[in-house]
Amino acid sequence: MWWFISGQNVGQTTNPPEPSHSRHRRDKKGGDNAVENVRYSAPGEGGSDQGRVWINHEQYFEAVPPEVWNFHVGGYQVCQKWLKDRKGRKLTYDDLTHYQHIVSALNETIRLMLDIDAVIEAHGGWPIQ
Repeated sequence: MWWFISGQNVGQTTNPPEPSHSRHRRDKKGGDNAVENVRYSAPGEGGSDQGRVWINHEQYFEAVPPEVWNFHVGGYQVCQKWLKDRKGRKLTYDDLTHYQHIVSALNETIRLMLDIDAVIEAHGGWPIQ
């Protein structure tokens, strides 16, 4: 995971993210990692060409595709629920890293689901014979 403050790298783990992974960012005002108001801004909104998941007025995770933000498991919108369950808390470095792993796992899950659907369709659809 990389943290950015006004585009400058201030710290990183030993494994930088792949381009498809989300990144935690802060605007010039900084921030304290407090989860206050969880919201999503789609690509093209708010001056960004990538989706952003905001945790407060200054901080957000960048590069979260709409498909990942809207992904549901068991009736829950995963990305939103994880953050809302932490409302009023300050996210630690481990929390930030974990959330980025959630985003990556959901992105990969969506990709695999599409691949599986394509294979099923290529073999005549349901029911598989």
